[in-house]
Amino acid sequence: MAERGAEGAAKPPMTEAHKHLLRRRQELDYWKKNAERIRRGNVRTGLAIAAFVVGVFSYTIMSVKQERIMEEIDNEARIHITRGPRTGANS
Repeated sequence: MAERGAEGAAKPPMTEAHKHLLRRRQELDYWKKNAERIRRGNVRTGLAIAAFVVGVFSYTIMSVKQERIMEEIDNEARIHITRGPRTGANS
């Protein structure tokens, strides 16, 4: 019985530094266990953002290209209207 009391008394109480170290070790273990899952989620998020950016960029380029095409068609139409129809007699 005296031995039991001596063993319990021999263990010093945990200091704040020791508690902090244990907490940091637990956090590190958590990140080691879940790193692959977290990385997969980050990759999915990155791909989704990249797809969105490419989509917006493509849509913008196509809109501008259509606008230019419409301007060219309008200009050609204006030229044809002002010149009149082209026939063999006035070409």
